[in-house]
Amino acid sequence: MSIFELFLIAVGLSMDAFAVSVCKGLSTRQLKVKHYLIIGAWFGGFQSLMPTIGYLLGSTFEKGINKFDHWVAFLLLAVIGVGMLKEGFSKEEETGANDSFSFKTMSVLAIATSIDALAVGITFALLPNVNIAAAVLFIGSITFILSAVGLKVGNIFGLKYKNKAEIAGGAILVLIGIKILLEHLGFLNF
Repeated sequence: MSIFELFLIAVGLSMDAFAVSVCKGLSTRQLKVKHYLIIGAWFGGFQSLMPTIGYLLGSTFEKGINKFDHWVAFLLLAVIGVGMLKEGFSKEEETGANDSFSFKTMSVLAIATSIDALAVGITFALLPNVNIAAAVLFIGSITFILSAVGLKVGNIFGLKYKNKAEIAGGAILVLIGIKILLEHLGFLNF
């Protein structure tokens, strides 16, 4: 997996955290440095933890699913991506903006925004040449940065970019899933 592909996956995965950060920024009147650190650490940390867990699970079952691993990777990324696309195109407005950065609030949000990363970790276990340590550190770092940026964007611009972020993230994950499938079926050679 190339660094560019990993970057695209990291950006795609971080779009949920970015969108929630935008909402947090919208509901927080005065941002402080600690807010950026809290949101970045929670979201970046869980975006690193979940693919690690997924990788360990995927590695356990790898031998049994080698014949159709490319289909599993494609389906996982496609389902995650399509879900993000649906959410991005949804006209429903999120209600109940919450400006709390408490342990309870942040842990629930961090888990909710990183479930997708668990499935990507399983996908990593099925792909050749994935350095999982480098991948999870990269994903966590990108998510940390984009979450902090999302907090500021939300504080300045509001919900204007939330849906666009969801759509972009979903499209990226679907396209990477298609690329993996086409490579394994012999239609692409990268």
